Amino acid sequence: MEELITSGKLELFVTGSLPLEERDAVTAMIKKHPEVRREVEKIEQTLLTLGATVAPPITAQIWTTILKGIDGVKYLPKEQGTNWTAITGWAAAVACMIGLFWSLNEKNSIQNDFDIVNTKNVVLTEEKTNANTALKETTVFLEILKDKDYKSIALPGNQAVSPDAFATVYFNAKEGVAVIDASGLPIPPADKEYQVWSLIMDPLTPSSMGLFNKNTAISSENQVYKFENLPETQAFGITLEPKGGSESPNLAQLYTLGAVAP
Repeated sequence: MEELITSGKLELFVTGSLPLEERDAVTAMIKKHPEVRREVEKIEQTLLTLGATVAPPITAQIWTTILKGIDGVKYLPKEQGTNWTAITGWAAAVACMIGLFWSLNEKNSIQNDFDIVNTKNVVLTEEKTNANTALKETTVFLEILKDKDYKSIALPGNQAVSPDAFATVYFNAKEGVAVIDASGLPIPPADKEYQVWSLIMDPLTPSSMGLFNKNTAISSENQVYKFENLPETQAFGITLEPKGGSESPNLAQLYTLGAVAP
């Protein structure tokens, strides 16, 4: 009897792996010896505990499939004669569940690795796109700075409104194009935006060039904007206006002003 318990045949019997010719002999020993019966119960419980330990979270659909597969299987009876066919079926089902749970864990691990790699690829693609965009913006701005037809015009801050504000206009009078570096202006309130004006000084005649927004931006991040088809211009001014701009400048919110050198 002790030799049977330590031989490993009981484990094979519980999992349904014991050869058919040996199964009847083991069944007889279980019926005859309570010690062997208790050892079988212990092996069953160990398999059940192992199955619960390694099981990952699974969906209701998978549980339904498992339950259908072991429908009708019963636990080892305590008082009546033992239905060893049912016990063997239950053990095989537990072994199947353990294999299924292991497979699900492997699948989840592989999927997680795939998601991480995919996320890294998306981030790298975005970084590459941003770098290419920044390079193009810088190239455009450098070409303007090197072009001898562009004159640099400083727009100092209005001492009464924002003394620390400043901007720089790169003006091509021949083509009617102005590129403005507005990085020296404070960030506007959410309900306001900056509007640029070209000015004729005598008599004072302002003409709107447009707004600092995505439509005029060479680089929104660096606050560089481009305006084209400008009228004759003697000076440039920048005011803070309500969202959408104004028909005439609000001189009480004139942030910068600078004249075009003759």
